[in-house]
Amino acid sequence: MQLAVDSGQVPEGYKQTEVGVIPEDWSVKTVADIAEVIRGASPRPKGDKRYYGGTIPRLMVEDVTRDIKYVTPIVDSLTEEGAKKSRPCSKGTLTVVCSGTVGIPSILAVDACIHDGFLGLINLSGNINRDYLYHFFKTQQSKLNQSATHGGVFTNLTSDIVRNFVLPAPPFEEQQLISQVLSDIDTLITSLEKLIAKKRAIKTATMQQLLTGKKRLPEFERHPNGEPKGYKQTELGVIPEDWETPRLKEFCTLINGRGFKPHEWETEGLPIIRIQNLNGSEEFNYYSGHYDPKIFVKNNQLLFAWSGSRGTSFGPHVWKGGDALLNYHTWKLVVDETKVKETFFYFTLKVLTKEIEESAHGASALVHTQKGEMEQFAIPLPPSAKEQEAIAEVLSNIETDLNSLQTRLTKTHQLKQGMMQELLTGRTRLI
Repeated sequence: MQLAVDSGQVPEGYKQTEVGVIPEDWSVKTVADIAEVIRGASPRPKGDKRYYGGTIPRLMVEDVTRDIKYVTPIVDSLTEEGAKKSRPCSKGTLTVVCSGTVGIPSILAVDACIHDGFLGLINLSGNINRDYLYHFFKTQQSKLNQSATHGGVFTNLTSDIVRNFVLPAPPFEEQQLISQVLSDIDTLITSLEKLIAKKRAIKTATMQQLLTGKKRLPEFERHPNGEPKGYKQTELGVIPEDWETPRLKEFCTLINGRGFKPHEWETEGLPIIRIQNLNGSEEFNYYSGHYDPKIFVKNNQLLFAWSGSRGTSFGPHVWKGGDALLNYHTWKLVVDETKVKETFFYFTLKVLTKEIEESAHGASALVHTQKGEMEQFAIPLPPSAKEQEAIAEVLSNIETDLNSLQTRLTKTHQLKQGMMQELLTGRTRLI
């Protein structure tokens, strides 16, 4: 049953409580009512071989980040003496991060120790479903962070704060149903994430093979007389004998954007493409004045952010945001398609970016390159436009599949968020 709860009126069958409007047959509990809250502990001094490096797993935040819900600690371990100075917990214990990025719940998949950056909820009441409690905490991270103590660089969620934290408690049967529905969505999300990871690995391997000529598509791997085509040694390594190694300056013009000043930003006109917009941000500044036509960008224009963060903004992008103007720190790439097909060049740049990053200037995370340096990079290039297009088509199809899966994953996450808000407040009921 689904019910729209008007914030100004308590509907029939519901009641107003300190956690908001909930069904009449639900109760309000503190965490202390339903579980014993314990804090982890760490042997001192840290790294002492008497305590560390044994066979007893110790839960770390990295483990939670990796495994999400059911966590098997592998990052750190303790000796038996170390475990005596820590806090051993049984498989199935619900834990909550209480230091740093607080409020993240997880469930131990094995017996393990927890250190002083975790709280454990043990001896759960018989009328509380552990998975229901896990999903509840997943929705409360912001509130827990607000409740935590903030001192200097440290955020600390105390045991007492968690003990006094209140939650809505449905009848046990309904808790089980809610947990099952949300767990089913989690299973779908996990399967999508694994499929996306597999597709990305396939894409990376395929790019490495096709864009270097290590693997040729069947229609291009033989000479007209049927003899297999050979390979040759070049400055880029071994490539097919009929491929070339042109430098970027031979077929591509790099046009830098304009450095728009803050006083030129407007609320209407053409959007200005900044680095954050290449990373998906839809927050734009606008400009309606005179501009050099060279910085005008249309849909599907190939761009290259020559200053940015490794692995994210720095590198090639295909603009999908419609007519816009290019800001500084990004090149508009004008490709001579009589020599190189633009889509092929885009995928080649994706592979080349790692090498460009390694020779770029700047700190380890934020780097930049220069036009003269960029123009000197060479690429392995099939002389046939037909082969370039065929390679680009294979890679484009993989990328399209990946984008479709990523969109599905995003929508599934949104669906889960909506369902959590409905089910964990009783707005939508399963019984």
